[in-house]
Amino acid sequence: MPEFGWGTRLLHSTGQHHKGVHHNGAFLQLPGTVDIDIPVPGTDFTPGPLRRAQPLADAQVLAAHGRPVLRLHLRDRPAGLVALMHAVQELG
Repeated sequence: MPEFGWGTRLLHSTGQHHKGVHHNGAFLQLPGTVDIDIPVPGTDFTPGPLRRAQPLADAQVLAAHGRPVLRLHLRDRPAGLVALMHAVQELG
């Protein structure tokens, strides 16, 4: 019976699936567009580029270790999640 588990968006968490005892897993990433990107005080950058790069890097490392990864970038998070829930319900 397959197991299901939620993970954070950080490779530290997803990395446990390919570095540790478990050499299996399929991964679904649901990153989304962030509408507000607040500057980091005292710098000329914002955390937005890191938030966009992190899931992509996670997916690349997982794929490099032979783990299947599906990445669905949600431009409109609420609408995307509703559409995804409807699609899952149709699969029943």
